[in-house]
Amino acid sequence: MNRFYEAFIIKPGHKVDLSRRNPDETFDFKDKEAALELLAKNNHRIARLQNDLYSEGKQSLLIVLQAPDAGGKDGTINNVFSAMNPQGCRVQSFKTPTSLEQSHDFLWRVHPVVPRRGEVVIFNRSYYEAVLIERVHKFATPEQLEYRYKAINQFEELLEHNGTRIVKFFLHIDKEEQLRRFVRRLKRPEKHWKISANDYPERQYWDDYVEAFEVAMMKCSTKEAPWFAIPANCKWFRNLAVSQIILETMESMRIRLPAPSVDLQETRRLAAIELSRQRHERKNRKPAAKK
Repeated sequence: MNRFYEAFIIKPGHKVDLSRRNPDETFDFKDKEAALELLAKNNHRIARLQNDLYSEGKQSLLIVLQAPDAGGKDGTINNVFSAMNPQGCRVQSFKTPTSLEQSHDFLWRVHPVVPRRGEVVIFNRSYYEAVLIERVHKFATPEQLEYRYKAINQFEELLEHNGTRIVKFFLHIDKEEQLRRFVRRLKRPEKHWKISANDYPERQYWDDYVEAFEVAMMKCSTKEAPWFAIPANCKWFRNLAVSQIILETMESMRIRLPAPSVDLQETRRLAAIELSRQRHERKNRKPAAKK
């Protein structure tokens, strides 16, 4: 088990104190280039495993990304999953629930978009919003929140029982880093679309959000669906840590390629005949007449 897995996993039932976790952590990677080189190798191996997963068609992988605003969810997706085959990979974003979605239970909109067998799906935000923003702004009562934690664990157990491996990442940045990223967005026109009217007003609830994340991870990190708190102030280290954990998770799935559906010996014989025929035709083909 790699040191990223051990260092950042939230052990089931353990209290979570994010103030004791350093969002600037980079281990001993003082050289950014060395980390980027390892990230590229990881992404290549992840892409091969994803192709095998798609070919096998028996298991699936659900990756949940949660973070404060400007925490790096989009950047993680772009830098860790871009090498995957789009045929078997999908990103699902969760926005504010629609009136139709609000008229159902909080998991109603989630089940139809979980990964099918052979697929990798990345949730950019997720059903955990029901115990994060709704806890912070008191849209849900304490009793409702307790029910939701239990419902989430049951839902994830159901997915796991049906062959979906789940891994969940909290991208941990501090309040100062968030403000730096907000300000940088203002200076970059290509980032202006990310700016929200709620960016600065929501910062007054920073401590409440931290507490909400801590409680959610404590109550919903299980052996089958673990949470990882990833130091995310340093973007390249964030990407490397996520890739290492994804790689180890996929390797542990013991993906098996399906047996061929044809007689390979007979197919090789037919291929040899066809190659021989093609060589013969090429050899006997008359050259085109010159004009």
